[in-house]
Amino acid sequence: MNAPQKVGIGTPLSRVDGVAKVTGTAKYAAEYRVPDMLYGVTVVSAIAKGRIVTLNEEAARAVPGVIDIISHLNRPKHAWFNRSWKDELKIPGEPFKAFHDDRIQFAAQPIAVVVAKTFEAARFAATLVDVKYETEPHNIDFETSLAEKFMPGVGHRRNTYHPPKDHGDAERAFGEAPLQHAAEYHLAVEHQMQMEMHASTVHWHGDGTVTIYDKVQGSQTSKELVASAFGLGEKNVRVVNAFVGGGFGGALRPQWQLHVATMAAIHLQRSVRVVMTRSQMFSHAHRPECTYQIRLGAAADGKLVAVLGDATTSTSRFESNMEDIVTWGMMNYACSNIQGSYAIAPRDTYTSADMRAPGAATGMTLFEIAIDELAYKAGADPLAFRLLNYSDIDNMNRKPFTSKALREACHEGAERFGWAKRSPEPRSMKEGRELIGWGVATGLWEANFMKTSASAKLSADGHLEVASAASDIGTGTYTVMVQVAADTLGLLPESITARLGDSDLPTAPVEGGSWGAASTGAAVQLACQTIAKKLLKAAGGVEGRPFHDVSSIDELEFAGGYMIRRGDPTRRVGLLDAMRAGGLDVIEAQETASPGIGGMISLATKARNTHSAVFVEARVDEELDQVRITRVVIAVAAGRIINPKTARSQILGGVVMGIGMALHEETAPDKTLGKWINHSFGEYHVPAHADIEDIEVIFVDEPDPEVTPLGVKGLGEIGIVSVAAAVVNAIYHATGKRVRSLPVTVDKLLAV
Repeated sequence: MNAPQKVGIGTPLSRVDGVAKVTGTAKYAAEYRVPDMLYGVTVVSAIAKGRIVTLNEEAARAVPGVIDIISHLNRPKHAWFNRSWKDELKIPGEPFKAFHDDRIQFAAQPIAVVVAKTFEAARFAATLVDVKYETEPHNIDFETSLAEKFMPGVGHRRNTYHPPKDHGDAERAFGEAPLQHAAEYHLAVEHQMQMEMHASTVHWHGDGTVTIYDKVQGSQTSKELVASAFGLGEKNVRVVNAFVGGGFGGALRPQWQLHVATMAAIHLQRSVRVVMTRSQMFSHAHRPECTYQIRLGAAADGKLVAVLGDATTSTSRFESNMEDIVTWGMMNYACSNIQGSYAIAPRDTYTSADMRAPGAATGMTLFEIAIDELAYKAGADPLAFRLLNYSDIDNMNRKPFTSKALREACHEGAERFGWAKRSPEPRSMKEGRELIGWGVATGLWEANFMKTSASAKLSADGHLEVASAASDIGTGTYTVMVQVAADTLGLLPESITARLGDSDLPTAPVEGGSWGAASTGAAVQLACQTIAKKLLKAAGGVEGRPFHDVSSIDELEFAGGYMIRRGDPTRRVGLLDAMRAGGLDVIEAQETASPGIGGMISLATKARNTHSAVFVEARVDEELDQVRITRVVIAVAAGRIINPKTARSQILGGVVMGIGMALHEETAPDKTLGKWINHSFGEYHVPAHADIEDIEVIFVDEPDPEVTPLGVKGLGEIGIVSVAAAVVNAIYHATGKRVRSLPVTVDKLLAV
């Protein structure tokens, strides 16, 4: 008997939502049409700090079609803010509240919204609102802010922040080390720059309930904010984010347009849409600026004897955003004497925020540049130096990993890249007028898992629906849900529908931290396994009772729409036949996957991490110092790969962002005006097609039954970690010029 067809985990399935996206039928937050809708355009502050003295609306209100202008002067009296709303980031301080009072805390702060019958009328009227300010001294300069840096105490730290753990006597060991390296590294501010701008369409139903279509990485987070802040009650609020045009961390928290749009809808008891302009997208979340002093000591044979790191990142004055910066290098390399310190520096901007691989993309990148410098001082091959100092355990926390195939990643990546052919001396490889450099770096990220619920519903027509409030920010969650369901119940993907991005669906966390595939996938698997158990029970009514001796679904294989007795493929029952035998028109289940299920190992026992090895070829014009990245090979150890096709896409995106971090991305401050200068796509540089050439992705075989129920580690972040370091290291090998401030622009290279 032929084996039934099965498409499941490990299949390179195309995105199940791909057709909807390329044909334009996928709707984003600003694309929903609701009856009697008004359009809001936000007026933002022209100063960085101070207060509003007068807000003259006369000319704006005279524009035909303008319905109202809402500000701190007339906002709904019942608009209040309760700190108990679900903020999974838990940033200490006081969150920004739009229109709360006359105070200005940062440039481009929303201060009023013009609501009109048409977008064009609202936009024009917004330009006519005349605001007079009383200014106060401000500071947006990071170097100046360092004078105010501080280390938040216990009880005033983010719940995701992990203080560094010192071991040994690092100061003494560094002082006695025959090989020493000490330098300061810097990363500029970066903005997430998603294609889809932040938008909220608030559908006012007239009965005290609202449906909100929101650009956010977690629909239930927005729901709880709105229900709390405006006293609507959770049963009266539904938030939908079925499609999200990129997040990168900038939409982990609901942004201010949600507050403004909801406030306007309540005030007018009408449906209202508010969309940020591209310039206004620079008014909120961003990767914090960082300065990182690193000292490394090694013995004569190159083995590390001391690792010391002291980092500071930027935050706002009203919240203390924190990231793990110094911990990554302390974790990644074998060293007995490690010491780290971390502080934050306030300035007059919006609060900095998580951006793809927060903390690691900064801390690991800068640390890997320092490691490279020490390797050259030791006269060692940079890859061999890293392997010499390889740690089989999480060196800072002194815990074994559930799995760590970084050594294999280094070897496989090096072989594919051709690292053995590298000429060791800087400026020793050249073709025409271009100097050629090869650089390497290793990456580290967390393999997270979050409590997530999902439902499954199998109908008598053979259609399966799986659902969760999880989000898909371009990471492929729709496809993951379908593949896991197909794998569990042996159905073809075309007979499965995934629903997500709706706060009314089973509870799920925000999409971030690379936990989506592992967490949502596990919840879907559990729900489908419950369906399978009910099918097995129903199969007891099938003529001949082919499963009379089967007590567990573990004794069955599900494929091609059948339940099949393992070891005896002649004993099989169709899923629909089982339903008919049991008199079932539909089978439903809802389950919750929590940390610790399956064979998962506790974080207290073992470290759960992804790892990578990145190899980069840079070509630098010898006269102009223009840089081209012509080849990247990245080898990733991330446990079980659900979908090699979409997984590769995730890593490609991370590599491109890493190249952007290395060479392009920088949000420049105007210290006098307290504003970001390059607040547009025209002036904020991201890599374009012409900047990206060959990228090869390798997935290292890394079975890991302990990390998560599916053995999945997640890929959203690891693709960017340390890519910028490999680029910087390649530039040094090409030119002999070491730049320690990212991005590496032509002027910096010329200055060395």
